[in-house]
Amino acid sequence: MKNKVLMGLAAIAMVAFLSSCGKVPQEKIDATNAAITAAQTAEAAVYVPAAFAAVQDSMKAITAAVEVQKGKLFKKFGPISLKLDATLALAQKVASDAAAKKEEVKKEVETTMTAVKATIEENTALMKKAPRGKEGAAVLEAMKTDMAAIEASVAEAQALYDKGTFMDALNKVKAASEKATGINTELKDAIEKVKGKGKAVVAPAKPAVKAAAPAAKPAAKPAAKPAVKK
Repeated sequence: MKNKVLMGLAAIAMVAFLSSCGKVPQEKIDATNAAITAAQTAEAAVYVPAAFAAVQDSMKAITAAVEVQKGKLFKKFGPISLKLDATLALAQKVASDAAAKKEEVKKEVETTMTAVKATIEENTALMKKAPRGKEGAAVLEAMKTDMAAIEASVAEAQALYDKGTFMDALNKVKAASEKATGINTELKDAIEKVKGKGKAVVAPAKPAVKAAAPAAKPAAKPAAKPAVKK
């Protein structure tokens, strides 16, 4: 009887020992979650959405695996711990990449903004030179309306840039730039066509026609001799 009790106590002790070895790697979980939060703060979902989604999916899988192990008598968190190490490193890289991409987009907004403003200014000058026939006047009025809309979009893009919403600013200023460039091309084509029609066609010089020589006067007939009287 005593031996059975001792064996029972030994079995309980072994279970307790094995259970204590399978502890949840909470410190790594907390560190990884903190890195994911930092990536989110760096707007990784905006600037590197695919990589950020991969990190989130990895952490969801780890969380599910932890819950599965918690329900087991003999827990094994070793493989999960290794996955946490990899996910932590990935989350840190995603945060760094997001910051770099954000700076890149910011500079692209600045460059595109400068270019579209120059195009708008050029379009304004070109509209003064554009043909103003019956159809031309109507087209120019439509272009003026489009130009006003483009300038409004550029102003909105500037406001987004000032708020630090660089990706939205880039999308808006790019669309405005494409429209402004389209109008620019249309105006230049119209002006070139008018120039082509307005050029005087110079006829090739004809060879000078020589004046006809005056007609030769008929030779004078000799005067008739007087008749000789017999």
